[in-house]
Amino acid sequence: MKATETKLSVTLESNFQSVEVAEKFVHSAMDRFRLEEAESHRVEMAVRESVINAIQHGNRCDESKKVELEINLTPAKLTIFVRDEGQGFDPASIANPLEENNILKSSGRGIFIIRSFMDEFSVRRRHNDGSEVMMVKRLSSNSNSNSS
Repeated sequence: MKATETKLSVTLESNFQSVEVAEKFVHSAMDRFRLEEAESHRVEMAVRESVINAIQHGNRCDESKKVELEINLTPAKLTIFVRDEGQGFDPASIANPLEENNILKSSGRGIFIIRSFMDEFSVRRRHNDGSEVMMVKRLSSNSNSNSS
C-alpha cells in the first residue's frame, strides 16, 4: 500500500443486521476521509445497496457465508469493493427500472442507484465462488483533506 493510500475493511455476516454495521462503518470512514456531506451520502447509499445485494442475491442470506467490504482512499479517488460468496450475476441482465414495462418492478433499482451515485461500477466473478463489486468515486482536490 502506498503511503498516500488508506485502506479499511470489515467482514460482515450474511444477515440484514449487517447492513446497519456496514452503514456505520462507511459513515465513519467518510467522516475520517472528510468527504463533503453530499458526496458522503451518495457513497453511503451506493454501499448500502451493494451490501444488501450481496447478502440477499449473492449469499442468499446464508449465514455460513460472509460479505467483505473494503474501502481504499487515495488523493484522487475512493474505491470500494463488496465481495460475496454467492453464484455471481451479470449486471447486463438486470432490467432498467426506468423502462416503462419495469416501472412497477422492484428489481434493478439498487444497481441503478449505485451507477447513478458512483463514477465507476463493475462486477467480476471471483476465482473461487462469489462476486466482487467495485465502485469508484473520483475526488476533486478540495473534496477531502485525506486522513491522517
